[in-house]
Amino acid sequence: MKSIRSAFLWSLGGIYFFGLFFIVASALLFFSPRTIYPAVRILTRLQLLVMGLRLKIRGYQNFDPRRSYLIMGNHESLFDLFAIPAAIPMHIVAIEAAYHFSLPLWGYLIKKWGVIPIHRRDLSKAIASLDQAASVLQSGISIVVLPEGHRTLTGKIGEFKKGPFHLALAARADILPFALSGFFEYCSKQGWHLIPQTARVIFGEPIPYDTFKDDPVEELQRKVRERIISLKQTADRL
Repeated sequence: MKSIRSAFLWSLGGIYFFGLFFIVASALLFFSPRTIYPAVRILTRLQLLVMGLRLKIRGYQNFDPRRSYLIMGNHESLFDLFAIPAAIPMHIVAIEAAYHFSLPLWGYLIKKWGVIPIHRRDLSKAIASLDQAASVLQSGISIVVLPEGHRTLTGKIGEFKKGPFHLALAARADILPFALSGFFEYCSKQGWHLIPQTARVIFGEPIPYDTFKDDPVEELQRKVRERIISLKQTADRL
């Protein structure tokens, strides 16, 4: 029964995604990502709903629309890619692994959106990507990054990469932490079954640049990871 249900939801979600892709790709021919972002939020939330995943969101009071943030959170599932824009109430771009740009449909879409590729195995390209991201932040556009660098295999938050914290310091960016909960239980990296349920996104208070500007990267990395772990524990109880 679980396999039949999952196959049905994957099929339904695939059909919906083709429609979502067509709408967003067509809109990007005429409008900027910022202009169509409110519609994208609705479409991505519907993507989750048609596949049996409902969202519960907390912490909108922590956003200031006049500011840009480096928005950091944990990475639970493939479906985080839809949940994040559905939940964040301001125009964003993301940093994603460079190989995502070669994926059918998704690669085209994120390139048109202005997503920043990160090359994990090429230091010079990785540095160039961080420089590009710093320029985006300083221009007033918020960036989402998942500092684990990959989906969790256990449901627990893994170790964080240092790159996002070098970026925060270089760009003099405020960090806005968030936590995802329930997405791993819905669909883990090692499985394909979908378990319909409610998942949660909770945003914490921003961490101003002035409060960590003198911290070593390792200390900032530790502080932010602890904050996100605490947020996830709160989200798990919602």
